[in-house]
Amino acid sequence: MPKLLTIEDDESLAHNITRTLAANGFAVDVACTGREGMAKAMAGDYDIVTLARSLPDLDGLTILTTMRGVGMETPVLVLSAMPGIEHRIEAFRAGGDDYLCKPFSFEEISVRIEALLRRRPQKTPTETVLRAGELELDLVRRKVRRRERELKLKPTEFRVLEFMMRHPDQVLTREMIFQSIWSYAFVPGTNLIDVHIGRLRRKVHGAGERPLIRTIRGSGYMLG
Repeated sequence: MPKLLTIEDDESLAHNITRTLAANGFAVDVACTGREGMAKAMAGDYDIVTLARSLPDLDGLTILTTMRGVGMETPVLVLSAMPGIEHRIEAFRAGGDDYLCKPFSFEEISVRIEALLRRRPQKTPTETVLRAGELELDLVRRKVRRRERELKLKPTEFRVLEFMMRHPDQVLTREMIFQSIWSYAFVPGTNLIDVHIGRLRRKVHGAGERPLIRTIRGSGYMLG
């Protein structure tokens, strides 16, 4: 039975979505606030998520970008009262898989969800822990360890290390790292990457431990 999470603050709409999808063979969980939805999406193993764009406490796209930022590929159908093409583009660029304007037919939402599930690759266990040598990075709990030592990383340091751990033993240029973290064009001459790598090194390389992050002169950095 497919498992679905609907993040929707309109209780009547959430009830109707739940009733419709349950009748079509889905197990449905509901979150009525953005923060509750974020927690459930990050902790649960869902086949699909329907996500209200406007929530009272959190922009729906913040939830979406966070999911994509930690590597979650769960299909997301954005539900919004904003019909403008600019709003659709914004949602797709944030990582949305489909966009449906309110008010909508409940038959249509069922058909769209079925279509998203058909297009989805064969389900494999979601990778939530990355490992590279002595390093272990937990994407859900947002924790990093080197053997038995826990590393206290800031959010940007965490994302930089995650990117490096996804590409171990590869030379990563400053441009590659910059674009993976900030998603816009690299500015030549900036030392932003060097600053973050320097801070990360001081936390990853404890006293007496083998250095794991190497500088490749003239090219960039390598983890391994």
